[in-house]
Amino acid sequence: MSFIKEEDRKYIKERFIKEMKNKVKIIYFTQDFECQFCRETRQILEELESLSDSIEIEIHEFDKEKNLAKKYGVDKIPAIIIAGKKDYGIRFFGIPSGYEFSTLLEDIIHVSNGETNLKESTKEEIRKIDKSLHIQVFVTPTCPYCPSMVHLSHQMAMENENIRADMVEAVEFPHLAQKYRVMGVPKTVINDVREIVGAIPEEKFVEEIKLALKGGEIMYG
Repeated sequence: MSFIKEEDRKYIKERFIKEMKNKVKIIYFTQDFECQFCRETRQILEELESLSDSIEIEIHEFDKEKNLAKKYGVDKIPAIIIAGKKDYGIRFFGIPSGYEFSTLLEDIIHVSNGETNLKESTKEEIRKIDKSLHIQVFVTPTCPYCPSMVHLSHQMAMENENIRADMVEAVEFPHLAQKYRVMGVPKTVINDVREIVGAIPEEKFVEEIKLALKGGEIMYG
């Protein structure tokens, strides 16, 4: 059974043809056991690959390629990395289904073009960051407000190599949801010192990042 409906396949294929400029590599970490949605996630990616000659999937076994997983900062699966001319720090942990499927599509197109839709003022502020920044956005597939935060964080990662941005599916990783006290989604955690509950405009997101970079008491142990 196909994940992507036939009418949606046509729409996605047309978008890829019109909007993708360069090749995109999707690096996928999976394993055959003890992974709730690895098989379904692989199916989604393979169906997308079939819709464009510009998409290539590279599949790795998480339990057998630990060094490679460590290189990419992959510590849980299913894990997706969207890379173009370089690894932009874009990560999906968990199945990108429901509303998050749209984020996956937008990321593929933006990485292909090497450009984001962020405002110029946002880009200027993000490019000034000279410290490591880790953004985690906790989501669920049924959350309509989650994609905006995930896509914002992924675009910020594209603008600055010091930023890594993760989508984390809260239900699939309950230990992390508990650690970060995820009571509602989207919940965004920045460097473990700053949290955002709900969706916010990119200007406010930038301000929250600045506050996180100033440091402070670590909120999560």
